[in-house]
Amino acid sequence: MWKMATHQCPCGYYNHPAKDCVCAPGKVRQYLNRVSGPLLDRIDLHVEVTPVPFEAIAHTGERIPESSATIRERVVKARAIQAARFAGAGITTNAQMNTRLLNRYCKLDADSLELLKTAMHRLHLSARAYDRILKVSRTIADLQGAAAISAAHLAEAIHYRSLDREQWGQEYE
Repeated sequence: MWKMATHQCPCGYYNHPAKDCVCAPGKVRQYLNRVSGPLLDRIDLHVEVTPVPFEAIAHTGERIPESSATIRERVVKARAIQAARFAGAGITTNAQMNTRLLNRYCKLDADSLELLKTAMHRLHLSARAYDRILKVSRTIADLQGAAAISAAHLAEAIHYRSLDREQWGQEYE
């Protein structure tokens, strides 16, 4: 599994909710282009992390965060679903699926297929990104205990491809 972290620009404040980016025009795109598309294609989840307000960290709001034990339980169940799904196939997780297994276990209904088609065109995603989106969608469905991938699972997986977006950083050019 690959893990990677990077700032979005040299100053570190591009898309920051409270501070302005001070990078010169074109610098954000130039900075982002240092990470190649083929490398990004090999990373399943692209997540933009912004600073968390104190109130969210201190849990001063009404929402009670999900415990680590509850999350772990959901992950263990999803891994068991995947182990059963791939018994005898020589793999244990959705991330390891080949094209034949993707076609078998990641079937999409018409609405989901149209959503994925639209995302592929609008975000100029590669064939490798297509496969990654399907694998992540299948995992999201497994985490929710869903037998089929829904449009909501697919939309969440597409959202995790934020660094694939060609327009990222263009307002600074």
